[in-house]
Amino acid sequence: MKTFMIERYGDRAGVRAAEMPDPQVGADDVLVRIQAASVNPLDLKIRDGDLKAILPYRLPLVLGNDLAGVVVRAGSAVTRFAVGDEVYARPDEGRIGTFAELIAVHQDDVAIKPATLTMEEAASLPLVALTSWQALVERAQVQPGQKVLIHAGSGGLGTIAVQLAKRLGAHVAATASTAKVDLVRELGADLVIDYKRQAFETVLHGYDLVLDSLGGETLEKSLQVLKPGGKVISVAGPPDAAFARELGANPILRLAMSALSFRTRRRAQRRGVTYSFLFMKASGDQLGELTPLIEAGKIRPVVDRVFPFDQTREAMEYVEKGRAKAGKVVVTMT
Repeated sequence: MKTFMIERYGDRAGVRAAEMPDPQVGADDVLVRIQAASVNPLDLKIRDGDLKAILPYRLPLVLGNDLAGVVVRAGSAVTRFAVGDEVYARPDEGRIGTFAELIAVHQDDVAIKPATLTMEEAASLPLVALTSWQALVERAQVQPGQKVLIHAGSGGLGTIAVQLAKRLGAHVAATASTAKVDLVRELGADLVIDYKRQAFETVLHGYDLVLDSLGGETLEKSLQVLKPGGKVISVAGPPDAAFARELGANPILRLAMSALSFRTRRRAQRRGVTYSFLFMKASGDQLGELTPLIEAGKIRPVVDRVFPFDQTREAMEYVEKGRAKAGKVVVTMT
């Protein structure tokens, strides 16, 4: 099968087209012919080797973390899907590889594609939709009337998180650049902070939750807008010991991750708030929970640009250089 893969970490020009053997299909797997996949910042981090301490992939490695396609084979123990089903998924982190013609995915990680979406639209959703769900519903348990701040509201994660938070009944604030304020407001944000003109930490106060996708100084300033008992959940900040335990990391790695997040956790504690790191998990069931909201138009995908499959490397460069105006970048196999 055709793929885009890397043979070593840290080589930006090393993403290349290559023929690889078709995947092995286990008893609980479905074999999906991929029709579209999307590009995530996670793909760039994996390519550069930034995550090799916690995600020790074997090289060569096919990149890609989101897909939409059609089931072409079902393992002997598969009960949830049949050949011909249109599906979408974020494969488990140990079985990535959606920049390819085929992928074998555990049936528990797959969901029926929303009927109202194209393959390209569906492929843009799994990773960011699951991240939004796991942050807002599973971990923060957002309730109606709570105040939620979502950074980078026009980004791939932000566009979905703003919509989901609004569906949960929250008062939603988001940060965005001047050119994207109107889009984020259209997605449902009650208040949009133009970060080029205003410092969000001087405008917002008494928030229950901040969803951070930027890390660094933005993460540190986010602690200031929370009320006592509030939470910052970050997908870009330093990993913590709880994440290390989820990974099943050895004691040395747990200690290292705890040390990485020590300063942020200490600052949060001094303010009477909490910090936690989120690395989303694959879940077909959670995608199934989101699908009715998507089909009802309550959550809509935002796709910036679609590249043909043979331009996958160019699509990654487009994301890396920050050229996307809003939402996700997708590659299509058709």
